[in-house]
Amino acid sequence: MFFKAKSISPESNFERLILQCIKGDSAAQRELIRQYLGYAKTVCSRYANSTEEMEEMVNDSFLKVFNNLEKYDTLKPFKAWFRTILVNASIDYYHKYEKFTNQTDIEDYDFVDVDYDVVSKMSVDEIMGLIQELTPSYRMVFTLYVIEGYNHREIAEMLNIKEGTSKSNLQDARHKLQAMIQQKYPHLSKTYALKITRTNEK
Repeated sequence: MFFKAKSISPESNFERLILQCIKGDSAAQRELIRQYLGYAKTVCSRYANSTEEMEEMVNDSFLKVFNNLEKYDTLKPFKAWFRTILVNASIDYYHKYEKFTNQTDIEDYDFVDVDYDVVSKMSVDEIMGLIQELTPSYRMVFTLYVIEGYNHREIAEMLNIKEGTSKSNLQDARHKLQAMIQQKYPHLSKTYALKITRTNEK
């Protein structure tokens, strides 16, 4: 009688990888970095002013991962846990190197509220490129609110600002994006409009 070898599930493999990382196995740590480096760069690039800043945020994030991996609950998705670390590392970098100032460089523009359909006509790279051109204060609030899904109270606590400042910077960021679309994509802005918002806005 032949016995079929017990297969090892991907979950078991990942849990084993995590355990090896906790033990300080450098090969396992390199493998974890290899698996999640692309994801880390994608998240951190939303907050960084340059490739160099993004790489520093990513490095800080992985350092935090390995220093806190024992706290990770393997029954929960690793990517969600890691995403929180990436966002927090980006915020820490922001606090360390940027002064939170309201840079209202949008006063010379005339704005037209437009339909969200304009975004659907743009590529992801085009949209993210516009977000990257926002000042750090605007980009930070915009990304935390629109992309990450935090509310203004949470953002205010994370950035050590007033809730009203978070709301103001989000509105200014929207206006700036509207102006950039009108300038860079006039063929779209004439047909559509940009109103980036969430239905659960608070």
